[in-house]
Order: sequence, then structure tokens, then C-alpha cells
Amino acid sequence: MPGPGAYLVGEEERREVEDVLETGYVSRYGTADNLKFKRKVVTLEQEFAKYSGVKHCVALSGGTGAIMAALVALGVGPGVKVLVPGYTFVASISAVISVGGQPILTEIDESLTMDPQDLEKKITKETKVIMPVHMLGNPCDMDAIMEVAKKHELLVLEDCCQALGASYKGKKVGSIGDIGAFSLNINKTITCGDGGLVTTNDQHLYERAFGFHDQGHLPLRMGVEIGKRSLIGINLRLNELTGAFALGQLQKLDHILQTLRAKKTQFKHAILAGDIKNMTFRKINDPDECHTLLTVLFKDAPTAQRVAETLGTTTLDHSGWHVYNNMEQILAYTDSAGNKLYHKYMLPQTDDILSRAINLSVGVVDPGLGASFGINILSSHAEIETTAEKFIRIVKPLVD
Repeated sequence: MPGPGAYLVGEEERREVEDVLETGYVSRYGTADNLKFKRKVVTLEQEFAKYSGVKHCVALSGGTGAIMAALVALGVGPGVKVLVPGYTFVASISAVISVGGQPILTEIDESLTMDPQDLEKKITKETKVIMPVHMLGNPCDMDAIMEVAKKHELLVLEDCCQALGASYKGKKVGSIGDIGAFSLNINKTITCGDGGLVTTNDQHLYERAFGFHDQGHLPLRMGVEIGKRSLIGINLRLNELTGAFALGQLQKLDHILQTLRAKKTQFKHAILAGDIKNMTFRKINDPDECHTLLTVLFKDAPTAQRVAETLGTTTLDHSGWHVYNNMEQILAYTDSAGNKLYHKYMLPQTDDILSRAINLSVGVVDPGLGASFGINILSSHAEIETTAEKFIRIVKPLVD
């Protein structure tokens, strides 16, 4: 079930964590003259900002908190509508609700990310923010989305929780919109168990995101003094031990991405050699995706269902709280007049695509994503070939 980083825990993480354990100082705050204070969280923020090509980064205790902090930074609150795709982890939607906003669901296209054409149809005068989700490590069509945002004077929050390390046309995800949010959960590209990151080039947004995550304080206060508060916030701070682990993982991120690219390329080419009819692959908006999953689509839902059952996995419409249809608490929401805001099958294009799609694991082995069949980052060349041969042997008679 873990993501690729969890398979590769080793000396880098051990060294960073032991550096903190030797002093026993675990708070993210300390003074410059305190030799016990190792500045792991601050260093993580600085290094990830540098990696992402942005000016500012805030490290937090989780990816959902990162999305919430980014939303608050953008001014999302009661009455504000945020456009979110109907295929995303529930946290993208629940974060909007948690800060008082209203999620407006959009269709996806065959990249399994936000459909820019449907996005524009959903804009109203109450819309303030577009939240493109770089789903399953695949960047959205950011050129089209940014064009819509500019046309309608909307802000863009990139949900990069499943795409840490991905790029779009030479820019790291999280550096294209106004602000970005990332996850360091156990299932993500790199991990510290749970953690999050917010990235931005805007000083004002940085201060607001930082303030929300630290009881309203302005960034980088020292020690335990009260300091100046810019807004009302909560506690989403990351501690030094967790930050140290994440810092160790960040050091091997490029190696992880290179390894995933090589293994996914081999896996896909081996499957293509089987010349399976009536099967296509998900549209990839940029080759510098995360390569964590290989998604295949079939001509119709019954065929995809037969294939999934035979492989011992599921089609994507059954992948739990990644699909709006399965979010029972979200579907229960009503407006002030008692009218339902959401209902099953309200996104027919999304429903059709997900019913025909199956995820094959490459770096993320997660039944919750419908990725029970496939390989992982440790799979050998021979194991990848064997898995591809098994896929061809099972699938070809069912679809040809």
C-alpha cells in the first residue's frame, strides 16, 4: 500500500532523524544561539522551495491541512465557490467545506484531470478559486486552466498532493498557479508518515498560509514568544522529527522519479508488445509526470469490469473516496433552502471514463485507488516482464 518513498527508507532519513534525537529538541521553533535546535523544518521549507522554483514554502502536519491553509490564504470562506474535479481524494472537497467554502464539481477528461471546457461552464459570480488536481501524478492541462483563470480573474490553487515532483512544460507543479499544496502521506511520492507543504511566490499568500497553520503568527518567529498575528489560525505545525524524516526523503526524490519513469516505461512497452485491441492508455499532459501509476481504458464499462475482476482489482468508479459518487457525506449537503447540492451521476462524462478505467500500480500500490495489480518501485526487470505477460494473457481474450 505505501508509495515509492516508503520502500526506500534508509541512511538519509536515519541521519537526519538521529541529528534531532541527539539533542532531544523537537519543536520547529528555536533561537539562533540554541545549539540543540537543528532547524530541520525550516531547512525542509527552504530546500523544497528551491526544488520547486518558488520563493516560499510552509511545511505542515498533513496534506489536507496544506489545502486548507492555501484556501484560507486565497480568501476562501462562507459564500465562496471553489471549482474542484469530481475525481479526486475527498480531502480536496472536504478542505473547501472545512474553511466555509462551497465546492463546485467539474468533469474530468481522459487524462483523469479537470476538463478545462467543463470548468469554464461552471463559473458563476460567486466563484473565486479553481483547484486543479494533478491526479495520480499527472499534471493537469495548466495552459488551458490558467487561460480560463485569467479570462475570469480567478485564483488558482494547485492540488499537488498526488504529484510531488511532477513538472508541466518545465515548471514544477505548485509553481504555476497562485499557490500549491502537497502531501507527504505514506502513499505519496515521498513521505514522512503524514505531512504537507504549501508553495507560493506571493509574500502575502505565504504570510496568510503560514499564519493559518500557526495560530495566526507571521512566518519564522523564534522561540516561544507570542509574536505578531496576521489572522486567526489553528495549529498545523510540523515537528522537527517528522521534518527531519521528510528532509531525508527529499534528498532521494530525483532518484525515485527516475526509477519510476524507467520502470513504468518498461511496463508500458511490455504491455504494448501484446497488441491488445480496444484498450488505450490515459492521456498524459506532460511526460514529466510522477510515473506512479499506469492507467488503461477500455471501450465500455462491462469490458473493463470483466478485466478488473479477472485481475483481482476494480475499475476506478469503485475506488472509494476518490470518486464523488462514493462520498456519502458530501452527497448529503444541501443549500439553505434544503435543496441538494450534489447527487450521484451528476458528472456523466466523469462517470463514463472512470467506469472504463483501471489503474496498474508502478510506484503506488493502493487498492483505494483501484491499483491492486501491477508492479512497485522495487520490482526487477524480470518481474516487470512477467507481470506484463500475465496482464496480456488475462486481458487479451477478454477484449479482442
